[in-house]
Amino acid sequence: MLDLRQFQWTRQPKSFSFLDEGLEVITAPHTDLWQRTYYHFRNDNAPVFQMETEEPFFSFQVKTTFESKHRFDQCGVVMYLDSENWLKGSIEYENETFQHLGSVATNHGYSDWATTAIDASVRSMWYRLSRRQDDFCIECSTDGVHFSQMRVCHMWEAQGRIRFGVYACSPEDSSFRAVFTDMELTECKWLAHDGQQPDAE
Repeated sequence: MLDLRQFQWTRQPKSFSFLDEGLEVITAPHTDLWQRTYYHFRNDNAPVFQMETEEPFFSFQVKTTFESKHRFDQCGVVMYLDSENWLKGSIEYENETFQHLGSVATNHGYSDWATTAIDASVRSMWYRLSRRQDDFCIECSTDGVHFSQMRVCHMWEAQGRIRFGVYACSPEDSSFRAVFTDMELTECKWLAHDGQQPDAE
């Protein structure tokens, strides 16, 4: 497990505690990460807990356990560079029937949102964020062993030193408990592409 003393808060939540096995966060209402697209508003006040590295190839893995109960409650993995350049993967609660398992890539101030519906009974998920220079992959797993790809993307401002870690927030009038455990930093488990060769430059 990673030494959490290597991490720093970009924005500190009002309520959090360090556990023997990880980190607990109690979200505050009206906290979120989103930039412009479709909704035309900008939210940039979610607590973000990150470490730094210049390593161009790595994988960061974390287990999330959560008690979300209100629309858009979410917690997961994040790479937050600044307000207009960041990447996140999480489960966003929707209602008593389903949730959105998805990811958001924000480049130069514009967010997207790619999701798939999962059952509302899911209360735990593993994530793996992998870096290959300025390209990234987010994967998810229900058991911490078998991972499925959620997103591959390019992050324009992810040059050299970057920050990555975890986040939790409640965009509407809500609050919930999120726990982050089993944080690991390893060699890059997102292997080099072995199919079509890149175009000559």
